[in-house]
Amino acid sequence: MKALLSLAPGPAGTLVLRDVPDPVPAAGELLLRVKACGVNFPDALHIQDLYQVKLPRPFSPGGEVCGVVERLGPGVSGFAEGDLVIGRCGSGGMAEKLAIAAERCVRIPADTPPAQAAAFILTYATAWYALVDRAVARPGETLLVLGAAGGTGCAAIDVGRALGLDVVAAASSPDKLAFAIETGARAGVVYPERLDDKAAQKTLTDQFKALVGPRGADIVFDPVGGPYTEPALRATGRDGRLLVVGFTAGIPRIPTNLILLKVCQVVGVDWRDFTEQQPARNARHVDALVRLWQDGRLRPRVSATYPLARAPEAIARLSDRQALGKLVVTID
Repeated sequence: MKALLSLAPGPAGTLVLRDVPDPVPAAGELLLRVKACGVNFPDALHIQDLYQVKLPRPFSPGGEVCGVVERLGPGVSGFAEGDLVIGRCGSGGMAEKLAIAAERCVRIPADTPPAQAAAFILTYATAWYALVDRAVARPGETLLVLGAAGGTGCAAIDVGRALGLDVVAAASSPDKLAFAIETGARAGVVYPERLDDKAAQKTLTDQFKALVGPRGADIVFDPVGGPYTEPALRATGRDGRLLVVGFTAGIPRIPTNLILLKVCQVVGVDWRDFTEQQPARNARHVDALVRLWQDGRLRPRVSATYPLARAPEAIARLSDRQALGKLVVTID
């Protein structure tokens, strides 16, 4: 089979397409014929050895897949050959076949478009965990989403809308903001691609406050970090929750006196750790998300697909923060 491999740390251009032996499913695993693989920011970090978990080489990037069950490993029940499933694998998804733990997979209807299915589980489960478990969101609350046109941002908008939140968005260009509003945000602001001084941060704070209203944001979903976090925190209301999801703009430094003065919370969101510590609860989350998706209440946004040979282009585009919604690698 063919697989996209990282042989040494480096950017997306260092990945190579190679022939490798087919994997053999171990006990408790499924062998999938991969149909599509979602592209996520951790893929770009993994291949540069910048992620908190270092992977032994060679490895294939790709942490979520949609595929057809080709074979069952020993002891597997609840699946059959030919089932269409989505699965979270962490890595290995950008390959024609994948051996994956059955407990990490969910069967979906056979007529589900694989590209859309591969764009679902990581971002939507992260958004659901963030809003339902960590923020304990209540209908009618105001949710401010930073990085609103990215994969996780779009998922947060979609999930927030399904939970009955008043969702507003912030993005780095008019095109990205328009995309976020199409996804379901009520309104939004465009923030500058650079915030180099306190005056620019103050201007952004004022824009955020005007957007969320005098009560302030009840919840801020922040996968961006960097200098954007402090203006968002300043726009948070009493008892608000700022969700720390990621750091595409760098790790922020915030004055902790704001947390005291606003009587608000800064809450960490590590969905990977949650899946390891509470797998049964995560499985219930995924089941709930799949039902909402199949009922048409969630709408994953895939803006572009790439064949396996061009997967490095997709990772590079995501690294350059040029992607709208989700990018997907299709494997046929």
